[in-house]
Amino acid sequence: MPERKKIVILGATGSIGTQTLDICAQHPDRLEVVGLVANQSADHLKQLAAQYSVPDLALMDERAASEHGLPGGMDAIVQLVTRPDVRCVVVAVAGVIGLAPTLAAIHAGKDIALASKEVLVAAGEVVMPLVQEMGISFTPIDSEHSAIFQCLQGTTPDQVEGIILTASGGPFRGKKREELAHITVDQALNHPTWNMGGKITIDSATLMNKALETIEAMWLFGLTMDQVSVVVHPQSIIHSMVTLKDTSVLGQFGWPDMRIPIQYSLLYPERKANQLRKWSPVETPNLTFEAVDQETFPALGLAKLAVERGGTTCCAFNAANEAAVAHFLAGRTGFLQISELVASTIEEHVPVEPTLENLLQVDAWARTHIEHQLIHGKP
Repeated sequence: MPERKKIVILGATGSIGTQTLDICAQHPDRLEVVGLVANQSADHLKQLAAQYSVPDLALMDERAASEHGLPGGMDAIVQLVTRPDVRCVVVAVAGVIGLAPTLAAIHAGKDIALASKEVLVAAGEVVMPLVQEMGISFTPIDSEHSAIFQCLQGTTPDQVEGIILTASGGPFRGKKREELAHITVDQALNHPTWNMGGKITIDSATLMNKALETIEAMWLFGLTMDQVSVVVHPQSIIHSMVTLKDTSVLGQFGWPDMRIPIQYSLLYPERKANQLRKWSPVETPNLTFEAVDQETFPALGLAKLAVERGGTTCCAFNAANEAAVAHFLAGRTGFLQISELVASTIEEHVPVEPTLENLLQVDAWARTHIEHQLIHGKP
């Protein structure tokens, strides 16, 4: 019997974090959560720790940590994820704030289960060579990337033609750009198939999540952007596909439940029975596919432009989107302006070498740039 894998969860109070705790509780013989990290939600963090008997906690926000008697700040988090007994770190925090502890964990030889797109979008050029150098397990939790990862088992890189990421289409599938001019926050948060946090749900509505996922997939699977395509699949049953050079296409099917890719990531290469609902093809007989309307949803083109410009441009692209979405959720800008703000940030960014220091500086610059555009009424 393999020993239990000791796990630290970054972003423990979020959707992925709580579902990870649920999966670990279903497999107590194989998985043990020993540390939880959140940003400011100390009460929720303590509640989860009590519920799942997790001994060690930390908060990103040092002031909140001090108020609640918890370790706080980046040093405390790095100390937790690099502890000798920790085997795996689940990275499920929003933004490049997860980059430093992820790099520290990789340097310490810890396996990574990655749910945060930003780590590879902003810093794939830094992260993936280090993963190879350290020889760690680096498994994706995103349902699309997990699907690709599963479909690639048993294939070799020379057999792969490309990959197809599936998109639900979000709540505005089929609408034209002029119909989206007065979209409200509540309308944008009404996702048809997935239950996610606010930022991710808005990214789904703009299709920015797919744009970010194409960049993540490029780094994760060693592909070019030309090998990564996107198709709208409203039922969210086929989570993504791999196209092979002999014209075969492999896909991973299942209900839209993030606990499936979480379990696969944490237990890889094992597959164990669980309490999740089983999918049957007769329950969803009418699976459909559509091309992405890139005129209405320009995010995919922006991702390709960011990759072409190179250096720190993808970091600026990611940070600008985060900032624009936050402003939209706060009612300070419109739905269509999200992509416009991101596009103008890409245009004005001057890329530099993607070191950790430069990435953090560019992330801050992009957010400030969005503020500046809004203050001066552009776009």
